[in-house]
Amino acid sequence: MTEFWLISAPGEKTCQQTWDKMNMATSQTNMSTNHKFNIPELKVGTLDVLVGLSDELAKLDSFVESVVRKVAQYMADVLEDSRDKVQENLLANGVDLVTYVTRFQWDMAKYPIKQSLKNISEIMSKQVSQIDNDLKARASAYNSLKGNLQSLERKNVGSLLTRSLADIVKKDDFVLDSEYLITLLVVVPKTSYPDWQKTYETLSEMVVPRSTKLLFEDQESGLFSVTLFRKAIDDFKHKARENKFMVRDFQYNEEEMKADKEEMTRLSTDKKKQFGPLVRWLKVNFSEAFIAWIHIKALRVFTESVLRYGLPVNFQAMLLQPNKKNVKKLREVLQDLYKHLDSSATVIDASMDIPGLNLSQQEYYPYVYYKIDCNLLDFK
Repeated sequence: MTEFWLISAPGEKTCQQTWDKMNMATSQTNMSTNHKFNIPELKVGTLDVLVGLSDELAKLDSFVESVVRKVAQYMADVLEDSRDKVQENLLANGVDLVTYVTRFQWDMAKYPIKQSLKNISEIMSKQVSQIDNDLKARASAYNSLKGNLQSLERKNVGSLLTRSLADIVKKDDFVLDSEYLITLLVVVPKTSYPDWQKTYETLSEMVVPRSTKLLFEDQESGLFSVTLFRKAIDDFKHKARENKFMVRDFQYNEEEMKADKEEMTRLSTDKKKQFGPLVRWLKVNFSEAFIAWIHIKALRVFTESVLRYGLPVNFQAMLLQPNKKNVKKLREVLQDLYKHLDSSATVIDASMDIPGLNLSQQEYYPYVYYKIDCNLLDFK
């Protein structure tokens, strides 16, 4: 499982004892794989500040997680959903996410612990808000480029009734620069080829005999050219439609076709140019956002542990990776181990609706508990 439970319990005689007791109770029966979660000595500040901070950190946690998920999901969109490729790029500090979380070390350079908890949380908030704003701008520019390219590409595929004909026809297929004559392009269903050959010369007056030529076929239809006098166009189109032959509205214009081709080449080149730097940006900023997110979890554990277990600071933070088959059993073991910490904390699950009790969608247990889910992608 890529899900972790970050919990804390008060130190017994020593914090090591707290760790040993939990580890013995859970890992020997293969309920979870456990790691100590190292939180440095942070500045506690006053109780009032901690209470306010606790709420702010909950909101910051949700916001930062949403940005982490957005960056990951956009990486998957840009790499066009190649799962292995995406996972290769979703790293934190150059290692995979599970390794980063299980070997977590506080980054003193980014988040100096001499600062107050509030200041540290504000540094994180500013940093991740900046990533969020940059992502919006970069994604918008790249998506617009990709969208324009796709709409041009779409014109070159599909049915002969709707697709662009520019890459199918050649100059030689048309009578050009004639005052009287014009070449029309007609889409004829394959089953109607014999009818077309029999009738096209008589659909209206002034059709040039033997002027039709099959220029291109797809699975359903063929594209035929036919030459006639300009004054017969309307009559010819009307009769053709009655016979289920569709005249395409197309004029051969070399300059327009060249401009379309150049536009497509330009967009394609621009997309390739932007792709590399964008993936690099996503990689770096995913790492930054994910690291900030795990530091916020550490801040929450610290704040909540001080509020619950009191001063002096004496608690052990522990990271459990539950074994999928034993999740329910693991909860029961932890409940037995820590129920003495809070007799009122019979397990309340967020999915239970209890009037007047707003848990902000977070389960409540007698020990401090936060979930970290490293599976950040919804692959289609």
